[in-house]
Amino acid sequence: MKKISFYLMMIVLSLCIVPTQTRAAEKPITTATENPKEIPAEVKVLLNRLEEIKAMDKSELNSSEKKELRKEVRKINAELRSTGNGIYISVGAIIIILLLIIIL
Repeated sequence: MKKISFYLMMIVLSLCIVPTQTRAAEKPITTATENPKEIPAEVKVLLNRLEEIKAMDKSELNSSEKKELRKEVRKINAELRSTGNGIYISVGAIIIILLLIIIL
């Protein structure tokens, strides 16, 4: 039984390693071209508003006005996050990717 499981593991490992090596040699070399993405107009407006709020002199505001500004900043940040400008990878996905890189 031990011999069968050993041979089965060796077959699986050889099938995993051989195709990746042959595919790696077939890939053409591509050059990286920088294509800067343009920022949408509504995102620019939100970013400009955030800069205005940061530049404000908040020492003259009372507590209710400061509270309104904090709410506005939180709302703008939530809208910016929801625009989808970014790639988010979970910790589990990073661990799996690292394990695959180490194994292969």
